[in-house]
Amino acid sequence: MRIAIDAMGGDHAPEAPVEGALAAAAEWPDTELILVGKPDAIEPLLAGRKPANVSVAAATEIIGGEDEPVRAVRRKTDSSMVVAGKMVKEGAADAMISAGNTGALMAVGLLVLGRMNGIERPGLAPMLPTLDRVGVLALDLGANMDAKPEHLLQYALMGSMYREKVHGLPKPRVGLLNVGTEPGKGNELTKAAFELLGGAPIHFIGNVESRDVLTRNCDVLVCDGFSGNILLKAMEGVADTVFGVLKKELTSSLKSKLAAAMLRPNFRNIRKLMDSKEHNGAPLLGVNGLIVKSHGSSDAVATKFAIRQTRTAIESGLIPALAGEFGRK
Repeated sequence: MRIAIDAMGGDHAPEAPVEGALAAAAEWPDTELILVGKPDAIEPLLAGRKPANVSVAAATEIIGGEDEPVRAVRRKTDSSMVVAGKMVKEGAADAMISAGNTGALMAVGLLVLGRMNGIERPGLAPMLPTLDRVGVLALDLGANMDAKPEHLLQYALMGSMYREKVHGLPKPRVGLLNVGTEPGKGNELTKAAFELLGGAPIHFIGNVESRDVLTRNCDVLVCDGFSGNILLKAMEGVADTVFGVLKKELTSSLKSKLAAAMLRPNFRNIRKLMDSKEHNGAPLLGVNGLIVKSHGSSDAVATKFAIRQTRTAIESGLIPALAGEFGRK
Protein backbone atom coordinates (compact mmCIF):
# COMPACT_ATOMS: atom_id res chain seq x y z
CA MET A 1 0.00 0.00 0.00
CA ARG A 2 1.07 3.59 -0.63
CA ILE A 3 0.41 6.47 1.77
CA ALA A 4 1.12 10.11 0.88
CA ILE A 5 2.10 12.28 3.85
CA ASP A 6 1.83 16.08 3.80
CA ALA A 7 5.34 16.71 5.13
CA MET A 8 4.80 20.49 5.34
CA GLY A 9 1.59 20.47 7.39
CA GLY A 10 1.36 20.83 11.17
CA ASP A 11 3.08 22.71 13.98
CA HIS A 12 6.23 20.57 13.85
CA ALA A 13 6.66 20.10 10.10
CA PRO A 14 8.67 18.85 8.37
CA GLU A 15 10.60 17.21 11.23
CA ALA A 16 7.65 15.38 12.85
CA PRO A 17 6.17 13.95 9.62
CA VAL A 18 9.61 12.79 8.46
CA GLU A 19 10.59 11.18 11.77
CA GLY A 20 7.17 9.55 12.09
CA ALA A 21 7.42 8.19 8.56
CA LEU A 22 10.87 6.74 9.23
CA ALA A 23 9.63 4.99 12.38
CA ALA A 24 6.59 3.63 10.53
CA ALA A 25 8.69 2.52 7.56
CA ALA A 26 10.86 0.42 9.88
CA GLU A 27 7.84 -1.24 11.51
CA TRP A 28 5.83 -1.80 8.32
CA PRO A 29 8.26 -2.45 5.46
CA ASP A 30 5.36 -3.48 3.19
CA THR A 31 4.05 0.11 3.22
CA GLU A 32 5.39 2.75 0.84
CA LEU A 33 5.42 6.18 2.47
CA ILE A 34 5.60 9.22 0.18
CA LEU A 35 6.67 12.47 1.85
CA VAL A 36 5.11 15.34 -0.09
CA GLY A 37 6.68 18.78 0.17
CA LYS A 38 9.76 20.86 -0.50
CA PRO A 39 12.69 18.53 -1.25
CA ASP A 40 15.25 20.99 0.10
CA ALA A 41 13.46 20.87 3.48
CA ILE A 42 12.83 17.11 3.53
CA GLU A 43 15.93 15.54 2.00
CA PRO A 44 18.42 16.82 4.65
CA LEU A 45 16.30 15.12 7.33
CA LEU A 46 16.56 11.83 5.44
CA ALA A 47 20.28 12.06 4.72
CA GLY A 48 21.96 8.68 5.14
CA ARG A 49 18.91 6.93 6.57
CA LYS A 50 16.23 6.81 3.89
CA PRO A 51 14.86 3.25 3.59
CA ALA A 52 13.65 1.77 0.32
CA ASN A 53 9.99 2.26 1.25
CA VAL A 54 10.27 6.03 1.82
CA SER A 55 10.31 8.49 -1.08
CA VAL A 56 9.83 12.22 -1.66
CA ALA A 57 7.30 13.88 -3.99
CA ALA A 58 8.00 17.54 -4.74
CA ALA A 59 5.53 20.32 -3.91
CA THR A 60 6.63 23.94 -3.98
CA GLU A 61 3.90 25.60 -1.87
CA ILE A 62 2.55 25.34 1.68
CA ILE A 63 -0.97 25.94 3.00
CA GLY A 64 -0.62 27.55 6.42
CA GLY A 65 -2.98 27.65 9.36
CA GLU A 66 -3.86 31.28 8.63
CA ASP A 67 -4.82 30.65 4.99
CA GLU A 68 -8.49 30.82 3.99
CA PRO A 69 -9.22 27.15 3.20
CA VAL A 70 -11.09 27.20 -0.11
CA ARG A 71 -9.07 30.07 -1.60
CA ALA A 72 -5.80 28.38 -0.59
CA VAL A 73 -6.75 25.05 -2.15
CA ARG A 74 -7.78 26.74 -5.39
CA ARG A 75 -4.77 29.03 -5.64
CA LYS A 76 -1.99 26.93 -4.15
CA THR A 77 -2.38 24.02 -6.52
CA ASP A 78 1.23 22.93 -5.97
CA SER A 79 0.97 22.90 -2.18
CA SER A 80 1.93 19.72 -0.32
CA MET A 81 -1.65 19.16 0.83
CA VAL A 82 -3.21 19.55 -2.61
CA VAL A 83 -0.52 17.47 -4.33
CA ALA A 84 -1.08 14.65 -1.81
CA GLY A 85 -4.82 14.84 -2.46
CA LYS A 86 -4.24 14.63 -6.21
CA MET A 87 -2.09 11.55 -5.69
CA VAL A 88 -5.03 9.82 -4.00
CA LYS A 89 -7.44 10.91 -6.72
CA GLU A 90 -5.13 9.70 -9.51
CA GLY A 91 -4.34 6.39 -7.82
CA ALA A 92 -0.69 7.20 -7.09
CA ALA A 93 -1.46 6.75 -3.37
CA ASP A 94 -4.07 4.73 -1.48
CA ALA A 95 -4.49 7.41 1.19
CA MET A 96 -3.10 10.71 2.44
CA ILE A 97 -2.32 12.09 5.89
CA SER A 98 -2.01 15.74 6.89
CA ALA A 99 -1.58 17.62 10.17
CA GLY A 100 -2.22 20.91 8.39
CA ASN A 101 -5.13 23.36 8.17
CA THR A 102 -8.31 21.38 8.91
CA GLY A 103 -10.53 23.59 6.78
CA ALA A 104 -8.16 23.31 3.85
CA LEU A 105 -8.03 19.53 4.21
CA MET A 106 -11.83 19.49 4.11
CA ALA A 107 -11.65 21.61 0.95
CA VAL A 108 -9.18 19.16 -0.60
CA GLY A 109 -11.65 16.38 0.12
CA LEU A 110 -14.51 18.25 -1.52
CA LEU A 111 -12.73 20.02 -4.40
CA VAL A 112 -10.07 17.47 -5.32
CA LEU A 113 -11.60 14.10 -4.43
CA GLY A 114 -15.29 15.03 -4.32
CA ARG A 115 -18.13 13.72 -2.18
CA MET A 116 -19.29 10.14 -2.38
CA ASN A 117 -22.63 9.60 -4.06
CA GLY A 118 -25.36 9.91 -1.45
CA ILE A 119 -23.25 11.93 1.02
CA GLU A 120 -24.20 15.56 1.65
CA ARG A 121 -21.58 16.50 4.26
CA PRO A 122 -18.38 14.55 4.94
CA GLY A 123 -17.49 14.29 8.62
CA LEU A 124 -14.23 14.24 10.58
CA ALA A 125 -14.14 11.15 12.79
CA PRO A 126 -11.38 10.96 15.43
CA MET A 127 -11.19 8.42 18.23
CA LEU A 128 -11.73 9.72 21.77
CA PRO A 129 -9.88 7.89 24.58
CA THR A 130 -11.91 5.88 27.10
CA LEU A 131 -11.09 4.27 30.45
CA ASP A 132 -11.24 0.76 28.98
CA ARG A 133 -8.69 1.74 26.28
CA VAL A 134 -11.12 0.87 23.47
CA GLY A 135 -12.09 4.42 22.51
CA VAL A 136 -15.17 6.07 21.02
CA LEU A 137 -15.42 7.11 17.38
CA ALA A 138 -16.92 10.60 17.30
CA LEU A 139 -18.19 12.52 14.28
CA ASP A 140 -18.39 15.20 13.22
CA LEU A 141 -15.71 16.90 15.34
CA GLY A 142 -14.96 19.98 13.30
CA ALA A 143 -15.34 19.52 9.56
CA ASN A 144 -18.75 21.28 9.49
CA MET A 145 -19.88 23.84 12.04
CA ASP A 146 -23.53 23.65 10.97
CA ALA A 147 -25.50 20.49 10.31
CA LYS A 148 -28.97 19.25 9.44
CA PRO A 149 -30.64 16.16 10.96
CA GLU A 150 -29.98 14.27 7.71
CA HIS A 151 -26.26 14.96 8.07
CA LEU A 152 -26.23 13.47 11.57
CA LEU A 153 -27.99 10.40 10.18
CA GLN A 154 -25.24 9.97 7.60
CA TYR A 155 -22.58 10.41 10.28
CA ALA A 156 -24.23 7.64 12.27
CA LEU A 157 -24.31 5.28 9.29
CA MET A 158 -20.70 6.01 8.28
CA GLY A 159 -19.45 5.80 11.86
CA SER A 160 -21.19 2.50 12.45
CA MET A 161 -19.64 1.02 9.31
CA TYR A 162 -16.21 2.37 10.27
CA ARG A 163 -16.37 0.64 13.65
CA GLU A 164 -17.47 -2.60 12.03
CA LYS A 165 -14.91 -2.56 9.20
CA VAL A 166 -11.85 -1.02 10.85
CA HIS A 167 -12.26 -2.01 14.50
CA GLY A 168 -14.15 -5.28 14.14
CA LEU A 169 -17.14 -4.38 16.33
CA PRO A 170 -20.09 -6.49 15.07
CA LYS A 171 -22.86 -4.30 16.48
CA PRO A 172 -21.50 -0.88 17.46
CA ARG A 173 -23.67 1.17 19.79
CA VAL A 174 -24.50 4.59 18.33
CA GLY A 175 -25.29 7.47 20.67
CA LEU A 176 -26.41 11.05 19.97
CA LEU A 177 -24.59 13.76 21.97
CA ASN A 178 -27.15 15.72 23.94
CA VAL A 179 -27.74 17.64 27.17
CA GLY A 180 -29.78 14.80 28.66
CA THR A 181 -30.60 11.17 27.98
CA GLU A 182 -34.38 11.58 27.72
CA PRO A 183 -35.80 11.35 24.16
CA GLY A 184 -37.35 14.82 24.31
CA LYS A 185 -34.15 16.62 25.33
CA GLY A 186 -32.07 18.97 23.21
CA ASN A 187 -32.53 21.58 20.51
CA GLU A 188 -34.42 21.27 17.26
CA LEU A 189 -31.45 19.63 15.54
CA THR A 190 -31.00 16.84 18.09
CA LYS A 191 -34.73 16.22 18.46
CA ALA A 192 -35.14 15.74 14.71
CA ALA A 193 -31.95 13.67 14.49
CA PHE A 194 -33.17 11.44 17.33
CA GLU A 195 -36.20 10.44 15.26
CA LEU A 196 -34.10 9.71 12.18
CA LEU A 197 -31.52 7.65 14.05
CA GLY A 198 -34.26 5.67 15.75
CA GLY A 199 -35.47 4.42 12.37
CA ALA A 200 -32.02 3.77 10.87
CA PRO A 201 -30.45 0.29 10.37
CA ILE A 202 -27.99 0.82 13.24
CA HIS A 203 -27.83 -0.07 16.93
CA PHE A 204 -29.04 3.31 18.21
CA ILE A 205 -29.03 3.57 22.01
CA GLY A 206 -30.46 7.11 22.24
CA ASN A 207 -29.07 10.32 23.70
CA VAL A 208 -25.80 10.32 25.63
CA GLU A 209 -24.23 13.01 27.80
CA SER A 210 -20.65 14.20 27.41
CA ARG A 211 -19.80 13.33 31.04
CA ASP A 212 -20.22 9.63 30.22
CA VAL A 213 -18.12 9.48 27.06
CA LEU A 214 -14.91 8.49 28.86
CA THR A 215 -16.64 5.36 30.22
CA ARG A 216 -17.55 4.32 26.63
CA ASN A 217 -21.30 4.39 27.01
CA CYS A 218 -21.41 4.14 23.21
CA ASP A 219 -19.07 3.08 20.40
CA VAL A 220 -20.02 5.83 17.94
CA LEU A 221 -20.82 9.35 19.15
CA VAL A 222 -22.83 11.46 16.69
CA CYS A 223 -22.83 15.27 16.91
CA ASP A 224 -22.56 18.41 14.81
CA GLY A 225 -19.08 19.81 14.21
CA PHE A 226 -19.55 22.82 16.50
CA SER A 227 -20.60 20.85 19.60
CA GLY A 228 -18.19 18.03 18.82
CA ASN A 229 -15.18 20.30 18.51
CA ILE A 230 -16.01 21.98 21.82
CA LEU A 231 -16.25 18.53 23.44
CA LEU A 232 -12.89 17.50 22.00
CA LYS A 233 -11.06 20.67 23.04
CA ALA A 234 -12.62 20.55 26.52
CA MET A 235 -11.44 16.97 27.03
CA GLU A 236 -7.92 17.83 25.87
CA GLY A 237 -7.84 20.91 28.09
CA VAL A 238 -9.02 19.06 31.19
CA ALA A 239 -6.45 16.29 30.67
CA ASP A 240 -3.60 18.80 30.24
CA THR A 241 -4.73 20.79 33.28
CA VAL A 242 -5.04 17.75 35.55
CA PHE A 243 -1.58 16.48 34.63
CA GLY A 244 -0.17 19.97 35.06
CA VAL A 245 -1.64 20.25 38.57
CA LEU A 246 -0.40 16.79 39.52
CA LYS A 247 3.12 17.62 38.33
CA LYS A 248 3.14 20.84 40.33
CA GLU A 249 1.84 19.21 43.50
CA LEU A 250 4.08 16.16 43.28
CA THR A 251 7.23 18.28 42.96
CA SER A 252 6.34 20.82 45.67
CA SER A 253 8.28 19.14 48.49
CA LEU A 254 10.79 16.37 49.18
CA LYS A 255 8.02 14.15 50.59
CA SER A 256 5.92 14.68 47.46
CA LYS A 257 8.89 13.93 45.20
CA LEU A 258 9.56 10.65 47.01
CA ALA A 259 5.90 9.66 46.69
CA ALA A 260 5.90 10.62 43.02
CA ALA A 261 8.97 8.46 42.39
CA MET A 262 7.18 5.43 43.82
CA LEU A 263 4.03 6.11 41.78
CA ARG A 264 5.78 7.05 38.54
CA PRO A 265 4.80 3.81 36.69
CA ASN A 266 1.14 4.36 37.65
CA PHE A 267 1.18 7.95 36.44
CA ARG A 268 2.76 6.83 33.16
CA ASN A 269 -0.10 4.38 32.65
CA ILE A 270 -2.68 7.08 33.35
CA ARG A 271 -1.03 9.52 30.94
CA LYS A 272 -0.84 6.85 28.25
CA LEU A 273 -4.53 6.07 28.80
CA MET A 274 -5.52 9.69 28.14
CA ASP A 275 -2.85 10.49 25.56
CA SER A 276 -4.43 11.69 22.32
CA LYS A 277 -1.34 10.45 20.43
CA GLU A 278 -2.53 6.88 20.93
CA HIS A 279 -5.69 7.66 18.94
CA ASN A 280 -4.20 10.09 16.42
CA GLY A 281 -5.56 9.96 12.90
CA ALA A 282 -9.13 11.02 12.09
CA PRO A 283 -10.53 9.95 8.71
CA LEU A 284 -12.63 12.40 6.71
CA LEU A 285 -15.55 10.10 5.97
CA GLY A 286 -17.74 10.70 2.95
CA VAL A 287 -15.23 11.68 0.24
CA ASN A 288 -14.00 9.61 -2.70
CA GLY A 289 -10.75 8.51 -1.14
CA LEU A 290 -9.08 8.05 2.22
CA ILE A 291 -8.00 11.34 3.83
CA VAL A 292 -6.74 11.20 7.41
CA LYS A 293 -6.37 14.29 9.60
CA SER A 294 -3.47 14.16 12.03
CA HIS A 295 -3.53 16.49 15.04
CA GLY A 296 -1.96 19.86 14.31
CA SER A 297 0.52 19.49 17.19
CA SER A 298 1.48 15.92 16.23
CA ASP A 299 5.04 14.85 16.96
CA ALA A 300 6.80 11.86 15.40
CA VAL A 301 5.06 9.37 17.70
CA ALA A 302 1.61 10.75 16.91
CA THR A 303 2.43 10.71 13.20
CA LYS A 304 3.35 7.04 13.42
CA PHE A 305 0.01 6.28 15.10
CA ALA A 306 -1.80 8.14 12.32
CA ILE A 307 -0.01 5.97 9.78
CA ARG A 308 -1.06 2.88 11.72
CA GLN A 309 -4.71 4.00 11.67
CA THR A 310 -4.47 4.68 7.95
CA ARG A 311 -2.99 1.26 7.22
CA THR A 312 -5.84 -0.42 9.08
CA ALA A 313 -8.47 1.58 7.17
CA ILE A 314 -6.88 0.63 3.84
CA GLU A 315 -6.63 -3.04 4.76
CA SER A 316 -10.27 -3.14 5.86
CA GLY A 317 -11.53 -1.82 2.53
CA LEU A 318 -13.34 1.02 4.31
CA ILE A 319 -13.69 3.43 1.38
CA PRO A 320 -14.99 0.86 -1.16
CA ALA A 321 -17.45 -0.38 1.48
CA LEU A 322 -18.76 3.13 2.19
CA ALA A 323 -18.99 3.93 -1.51
CA GLY A 324 -20.91 0.73 -2.17
CA GLU A 325 -23.32 1.35 0.70
CA PHE A 326 -24.15 4.98 -0.04
CA GLY A 327 -24.00 4.59 -3.79
CA ARG A 328 -27.10 2.40 -3.54
CA LYS A 329 -29.11 4.96 -1.60
